[in-house]
Amino acid sequence: MKRYKDIAGDGGSNIVAQVAEHQARLKVRMAAIRHKIAVVSGKGGVGKSSLSANLAVALAQKGAVVGILDADINGPSIAKILGVRGQRLAIADAGVLPAVSAQGIRAISMDLLLPSDETPVTWDAPTQSEAYTWRGTMEANTLREFLTDTAWGPLDYLIIDLPPGTDRLPTVTGLLELSGSIIVTIPSEVSQLVVKKSIAMARQTGSPILGLLENMAGYACPHCGKLGELFGDGQAESMASDFGIPFLGSIPFDPRLARAADRGVPFVTEHPETPAALALGELAGKIQERLSRGP
Repeated sequence: MKRYKDIAGDGGSNIVAQVAEHQARLKVRMAAIRHKIAVVSGKGGVGKSSLSANLAVALAQKGAVVGILDADINGPSIAKILGVRGQRLAIADAGVLPAVSAQGIRAISMDLLLPSDETPVTWDAPTQSEAYTWRGTMEANTLREFLTDTAWGPLDYLIIDLPPGTDRLPTVTGLLELSGSIIVTIPSEVSQLVVKKSIAMARQTGSPILGLLENMAGYACPHCGKLGELFGDGQAESMASDFGIPFLGSIPFDPRLARAADRGVPFVTEHPETPAALALGELAGKIQERLSRGP
């Protein structure tokens, strides 16, 4: 029996050439996309997916061509919020055609490839410890294939909605050059403790930070439309100042955000004049302005 060290070269697998060819295809695909934006937070439950989807629609409302990649392998959120769950993906000569929402957002998600709501994505291995070891590698490979094999076409913005975890951003920056990251927090000391690690990690990757965004920053009454007192006492803005990064603003919590997501209708299209929708529109404008200035 030969051991790995006994095999000369790559054992005839031609793995180096395969990786080089895949990277070349990825580079060509990404060249048609002007700006690649990651939405990140080390903390779960801060509303990244809702923000990502509504930001994509807000940018489209300003005339941009937008795509969104759901990087959460077991997350159906983006497809649900945009109302594209159940769309059948087709394959053309250029690659896999993404689902397209009613607002023109091009979307790809593992949820669009699974046979049912209850089907999880799992990694088979003889032991759980081996499955855990391979999971990060397989997730990175899945993300690479989504980026490379999807026929995105020319885009002004590709928004990448990352799952929770401070280790997710380095996976993306290892695949492509980002235009920047939006880091999301909420008015909670627990959230901000974790988000500080995300800011430090983003700096370590060398990826530009577009700014810190505070979600669920206050309560917007769904009946009278009035915005109540903001939470957090300016802690998020202060944290952004401490780290020397832009503060992108605060998005109030509106209960209709969740109801709109359940119906597959982006909140900014259903309730465009509410404080939350207006704040999301302002966020889109800030992102456009920031990226138009270049690095």
